[in-house]
Amino acid sequence: MEYLLTLTCPERVGIVHAVAGFFVEHGCNIMDNRQYSDRDQGRLFMRVHVEGPGTRLDAMRVDFAAVAAAFDMQWEMHDAAQRPRLLLMVSKFGHCLNDLLYRWRIGALKADVVGVVSNHPDFSRLAESYAAPFHHLPVAPETKPEQEARLLEIVERDRVDLVVLARYMQILSDDLCGKLAGAAINIHHSFLPSFKGAKPYHQAHARGVKLIGATAHYVSPALDEGPIIEQEVTRVDHTFGPDELAAAGRDVECLALAHAVQWHCERRVLLNGDRTVVFR
Repeated sequence: MEYLLTLTCPERVGIVHAVAGFFVEHGCNIMDNRQYSDRDQGRLFMRVHVEGPGTRLDAMRVDFAAVAAAFDMQWEMHDAAQRPRLLLMVSKFGHCLNDLLYRWRIGALKADVVGVVSNHPDFSRLAESYAAPFHHLPVAPETKPEQEARLLEIVERDRVDLVVLARYMQILSDDLCGKLAGAAINIHHSFLPSFKGAKPYHQAHARGVKLIGATAHYVSPALDEGPIIEQEVTRVDHTFGPDELAAAGRDVECLALAHAVQWHCERRVLLNGDRTVVFR
Protein backbone atom coordinates (compact mmCIF):
# COMPACT_ATOMS: atom_id res chain seq x y z
CA MET A 1 0.00 0.00 0.00
CA GLU A 2 1.18 3.55 -0.75
CA TYR A 3 0.55 6.63 1.37
CA LEU A 4 0.90 10.38 0.79
CA LEU A 5 1.71 12.60 3.76
CA THR A 6 1.58 16.39 3.44
CA LEU A 7 2.38 18.72 6.30
CA THR A 8 3.37 22.20 7.34
CA CYS A 9 4.65 23.28 10.72
CA PRO A 10 6.98 25.78 12.40
CA GLU A 11 10.57 25.14 11.35
CA ARG A 12 12.74 23.45 13.97
CA VAL A 13 15.41 20.80 14.31
CA GLY A 14 14.31 17.16 14.08
CA ILE A 15 11.20 17.29 11.92
CA VAL A 16 12.56 15.37 8.94
CA HIS A 17 14.22 12.86 11.28
CA ALA A 18 10.94 12.30 13.14
CA VAL A 19 8.92 11.82 9.94
CA ALA A 20 11.47 9.44 8.41
CA GLY A 21 11.78 7.55 11.69
CA PHE A 22 8.02 7.10 11.90
CA PHE A 23 7.89 5.48 8.47
CA VAL A 24 10.91 3.29 9.21
CA GLU A 25 9.22 2.05 12.39
CA HIS A 26 6.14 1.16 10.33
CA GLY A 27 8.12 -0.74 7.71
CA CYS A 28 7.62 1.85 4.98
CA ASN A 29 9.99 2.75 2.17
CA ILE A 30 10.17 6.44 1.23
CA MET A 31 9.69 6.64 -2.53
CA ASP A 32 9.72 10.42 -2.85
CA ASN A 33 10.27 13.26 -0.39
CA ARG A 34 9.94 16.98 -1.13
CA GLN A 35 10.42 19.74 1.39
CA TYR A 36 10.66 23.52 1.45
CA SER A 37 11.64 25.89 4.24
CA ASP A 38 10.02 29.33 4.06
CA ARG A 39 12.59 31.31 6.00
CA ASP A 40 10.52 34.49 5.97
CA GLN A 41 7.62 32.70 7.68
CA GLY A 42 9.72 30.20 9.62
CA ARG A 43 7.69 27.28 8.34
CA LEU A 44 8.53 23.91 6.82
CA PHE A 45 6.44 22.24 4.10
CA MET A 46 6.73 18.55 3.22
CA ARG A 47 5.21 15.99 0.88
CA VAL A 48 6.24 12.37 1.47
CA HIS A 49 5.25 9.43 -0.73
CA VAL A 50 5.87 6.05 0.91
CA GLU A 51 5.26 2.39 0.22
CA GLY A 52 4.23 0.26 3.18
CA PRO A 53 3.32 -3.27 4.20
CA GLY A 54 -0.44 -2.73 4.07
CA THR A 55 -1.21 -1.14 7.43
CA ARG A 56 -4.70 0.36 7.48
CA LEU A 57 -4.75 4.07 6.69
CA ASP A 58 -6.78 4.95 9.78
CA ALA A 59 -4.25 3.13 11.98
CA MET A 60 -1.38 5.01 10.33
CA ARG A 61 -3.16 8.29 10.97
CA VAL A 62 -3.72 7.46 14.62
CA ASP A 63 -0.07 6.55 15.09
CA PHE A 64 1.23 9.64 13.26
CA ALA A 65 -0.91 11.99 15.35
CA ALA A 66 1.63 11.81 18.19
CA VAL A 67 4.45 12.91 15.87
CA ALA A 68 2.30 15.70 14.47
CA ALA A 69 1.38 16.97 17.93
CA ALA A 70 5.02 17.11 19.00
CA PHE A 71 5.83 19.50 16.15
CA ASP A 72 2.54 21.42 15.94
CA MET A 73 1.87 20.12 12.42
CA GLN A 74 -1.03 20.78 10.12
CA TRP A 75 -1.11 17.54 8.17
CA GLU A 76 -3.03 15.08 6.03
CA MET A 77 -2.35 11.44 5.16
CA HIS A 78 -4.03 9.78 2.21
CA ASP A 79 -4.09 6.50 0.36
CA ALA A 80 -2.04 7.31 -2.76
CA ALA A 81 -4.35 5.15 -4.86
CA GLN A 82 -7.45 7.13 -3.87
CA ARG A 83 -8.67 9.22 -6.81
CA PRO A 84 -10.15 12.62 -5.87
CA ARG A 85 -13.72 13.22 -7.02
CA LEU A 86 -14.16 16.29 -9.23
CA LEU A 87 -17.17 18.45 -10.04
CA LEU A 88 -16.60 20.62 -13.12
CA MET A 89 -18.47 23.90 -13.59
CA VAL A 90 -18.85 25.78 -16.86
CA SER A 91 -20.91 28.51 -18.52
CA LYS A 92 -20.68 29.14 -22.27
CA PHE A 93 -16.96 28.65 -23.02
CA GLY A 94 -16.28 24.92 -23.15
CA HIS A 95 -12.60 24.60 -24.05
CA CYS A 96 -11.36 23.97 -20.48
CA LEU A 97 -14.26 21.61 -19.78
CA ASN A 98 -13.57 19.59 -22.91
CA ASP A 99 -9.83 19.48 -22.17
CA LEU A 100 -10.34 18.17 -18.63
CA LEU A 101 -12.93 15.61 -19.73
CA TYR A 102 -10.58 14.33 -22.44
CA ARG A 103 -7.64 14.08 -20.03
CA TRP A 104 -9.93 12.16 -17.67
CA ARG A 105 -11.07 9.77 -20.42
CA ILE A 106 -7.51 8.87 -21.53
CA GLY A 107 -6.29 8.44 -17.95
CA ALA A 108 -4.00 11.47 -17.91
CA LEU A 109 -6.02 13.11 -15.12
CA LYS A 110 -5.72 10.96 -12.01
CA ALA A 111 -9.18 11.74 -10.69
CA ASP A 112 -12.83 10.86 -11.22
CA VAL A 113 -15.22 13.38 -12.74
CA VAL A 114 -18.52 12.84 -10.93
CA GLY A 115 -20.48 15.57 -12.67
CA VAL A 116 -20.70 18.78 -14.68
CA VAL A 117 -22.66 21.80 -13.45
CA SER A 118 -23.65 24.70 -15.68
CA ASN A 119 -25.91 27.70 -15.53
CA HIS A 120 -26.66 27.07 -19.24
CA PRO A 121 -27.74 23.88 -21.03
CA ASP A 122 -25.21 24.23 -23.87
CA PHE A 123 -22.77 21.50 -22.85
CA SER A 124 -25.18 18.81 -21.73
CA ARG A 125 -24.44 16.67 -24.80
CA LEU A 126 -20.69 17.09 -24.35
CA ALA A 127 -20.94 15.90 -20.75
CA GLU A 128 -23.15 12.98 -21.80
CA SER A 129 -20.62 11.94 -24.46
CA TYR A 130 -18.14 11.41 -21.62
CA ALA A 131 -20.77 9.70 -19.44
CA ALA A 132 -20.53 12.54 -16.92
CA PRO A 133 -23.81 13.49 -15.19
CA PHE A 134 -24.93 16.98 -16.23
CA HIS A 135 -26.68 19.35 -13.82
CA HIS A 136 -28.34 22.44 -15.27
CA LEU A 137 -28.55 25.02 -12.50
CA PRO A 138 -29.72 28.34 -14.00
CA VAL A 139 -29.08 31.38 -11.87
CA ALA A 140 -30.39 34.92 -11.58
CA PRO A 141 -29.63 37.53 -8.92
CA GLU A 142 -32.82 36.73 -7.05
CA THR A 143 -32.26 32.95 -7.20
CA LYS A 144 -28.52 32.86 -6.43
CA PRO A 145 -28.87 31.62 -2.81
CA GLU A 146 -31.12 28.76 -3.88
CA GLN A 147 -28.84 27.85 -6.80
CA GLU A 148 -25.75 27.76 -4.58
CA ALA A 149 -27.61 25.69 -1.98
CA ARG A 150 -28.44 23.17 -4.71
CA LEU A 151 -24.77 23.16 -5.76
CA LEU A 152 -23.68 22.37 -2.21
CA GLU A 153 -26.22 19.54 -2.08
CA ILE A 154 -24.56 18.01 -5.14
CA VAL A 155 -21.10 18.48 -3.60
CA GLU A 156 -22.17 16.69 -0.43
CA ARG A 157 -24.24 13.96 -2.09
CA ASP A 158 -21.56 13.05 -4.62
CA ARG A 159 -18.73 13.33 -2.07
CA VAL A 160 -16.91 15.91 -4.18
CA ASP A 161 -13.29 16.58 -3.22
CA LEU A 162 -12.59 19.42 -5.66
CA VAL A 163 -14.81 21.88 -7.53
CA VAL A 164 -13.24 23.14 -10.77
CA LEU A 165 -14.52 26.38 -12.29
CA ALA A 166 -13.67 25.59 -15.92
CA ARG A 167 -14.72 29.02 -17.21
CA TYR A 168 -17.78 29.25 -14.98
CA MET A 169 -18.68 32.90 -15.46
CA GLN A 170 -20.59 33.54 -12.25
CA ILE A 171 -19.21 35.15 -9.10
CA LEU A 172 -19.55 32.84 -6.12
CA SER A 173 -20.90 34.30 -2.91
CA ASP A 174 -18.54 34.89 0.01
CA ASP A 175 -20.38 32.20 1.93
CA LEU A 176 -19.88 29.61 -0.81
CA CYS A 177 -16.23 30.60 -1.21
CA GLY A 178 -15.74 30.02 2.49
CA LYS A 179 -17.37 26.59 2.38
CA LEU A 180 -15.20 25.58 -0.60
CA ALA A 181 -11.96 27.09 0.74
CA GLY A 182 -8.99 25.08 -0.50
CA ALA A 183 -11.32 22.82 -2.50
CA ALA A 184 -12.22 24.98 -5.50
CA ILE A 185 -9.95 26.06 -8.37
CA ASN A 186 -10.68 28.79 -10.92
CA ILE A 187 -9.00 29.77 -14.18
CA HIS A 188 -8.47 33.44 -15.00
CA HIS A 189 -7.76 34.73 -18.48
CA SER A 190 -4.58 36.70 -17.71
CA PHE A 191 -1.76 37.24 -15.30
CA LEU A 192 -3.64 38.48 -12.28
CA PRO A 193 -4.75 41.19 -11.82
CA SER A 194 -4.44 42.44 -15.42
CA PHE A 195 -7.39 42.80 -17.76
CA LYS A 196 -10.24 42.04 -15.41
CA GLY A 197 -13.84 42.18 -16.52
CA ALA A 198 -15.41 41.90 -19.95
CA LYS A 199 -13.55 41.31 -23.22
CA PRO A 200 -10.07 40.74 -21.75
CA TYR A 201 -8.51 39.96 -25.14
CA HIS A 202 -9.88 43.17 -26.60
CA GLN A 203 -8.23 45.00 -23.70
CA ALA A 204 -4.98 43.14 -24.36
CA HIS A 205 -5.15 44.02 -28.07
CA ALA A 206 -5.75 47.67 -27.30
CA ARG A 207 -2.65 47.71 -25.08
CA GLY A 208 -0.50 45.96 -27.67
CA VAL A 209 0.63 43.17 -25.38
CA LYS A 210 3.41 40.80 -26.44
CA LEU A 211 2.66 38.04 -23.93
CA ILE A 212 -0.71 36.68 -22.90
CA GLY A 213 -1.26 34.26 -20.09
CA ALA A 214 -3.66 32.48 -17.78
CA THR A 215 -3.68 31.97 -14.03
CA ALA A 216 -5.15 29.02 -12.13
CA HIS A 217 -5.83 29.81 -8.49
CA TYR A 218 -7.86 28.74 -5.50
CA VAL A 219 -11.21 30.45 -5.13
CA SER A 220 -11.48 33.12 -2.44
CA PRO A 221 -14.00 35.83 -1.53
CA ALA A 222 -11.65 38.42 -3.08
CA LEU A 223 -12.48 38.13 -6.79
CA ASP A 224 -9.66 36.50 -8.80
CA GLU A 225 -7.17 37.03 -5.97
CA GLY A 226 -6.99 33.56 -4.41
CA PRO A 227 -3.65 31.75 -3.91
CA ILE A 228 -2.03 31.14 -7.31
CA ILE A 229 -1.23 27.54 -8.26
CA GLU A 230 -0.05 27.81 -11.87
CA GLN A 231 0.46 30.36 -14.65
CA GLU A 232 1.08 29.82 -18.35
CA VAL A 233 2.07 32.26 -21.12
CA THR A 234 2.42 32.36 -24.88
CA ARG A 235 4.08 34.99 -27.07
CA VAL A 236 1.99 37.08 -29.46
CA ASP A 237 2.70 40.05 -31.70
CA HIS A 238 1.15 42.94 -33.60
CA THR A 239 -0.42 40.60 -36.18
CA PHE A 240 -2.79 39.08 -33.59
CA GLY A 241 -6.28 40.52 -33.56
CA PRO A 242 -8.72 39.97 -30.66
CA ASP A 243 -9.94 36.67 -32.12
CA GLU A 244 -6.41 35.31 -32.55
CA LEU A 245 -5.50 36.44 -29.05
CA ALA A 246 -8.57 34.68 -27.68
CA ALA A 247 -7.66 31.48 -29.54
CA ALA A 248 -4.11 31.56 -28.13
CA GLY A 249 -5.57 32.36 -24.73
CA ARG A 250 -7.80 29.30 -24.79
CA ASP A 251 -4.75 27.09 -25.17
CA VAL A 252 -2.92 28.55 -22.16
CA GLU A 253 -6.10 28.52 -20.09
CA CYS A 254 -6.51 24.79 -20.70
CA LEU A 255 -2.89 24.06 -19.86
CA ALA A 256 -2.73 26.16 -16.69
CA LEU A 257 -5.99 24.73 -15.35
CA ALA A 258 -5.05 21.14 -16.19
CA HIS A 259 -1.71 21.49 -14.39
CA ALA A 260 -3.33 23.05 -11.32
CA VAL A 261 -6.03 20.38 -11.09
CA GLN A 262 -3.54 17.55 -11.59
CA TRP A 263 -1.14 18.87 -8.95
CA HIS A 264 -3.97 19.37 -6.48
CA CYS A 265 -5.20 15.83 -7.09
CA GLU A 266 -1.68 14.50 -6.51
CA ARG A 267 -1.49 16.39 -3.17
CA ARG A 268 1.36 18.53 -4.49
CA VAL A 269 -0.13 21.91 -3.53
CA LEU A 270 0.14 23.24 0.03
CA LEU A 271 -1.33 26.55 1.10
CA ASN A 272 1.10 29.10 2.50
CA GLY A 273 -1.07 32.01 3.56
CA ASP A 274 -2.03 33.88 0.39
CA ARG A 275 0.45 31.83 -1.64
CA THR A 276 1.04 28.18 -2.43
CA VAL A 277 3.93 25.75 -2.28
CA VAL A 278 3.80 23.42 -5.29
CA PHE A 279 5.95 20.30 -5.25
CA ARG A 280 6.01 19.47 -8.97
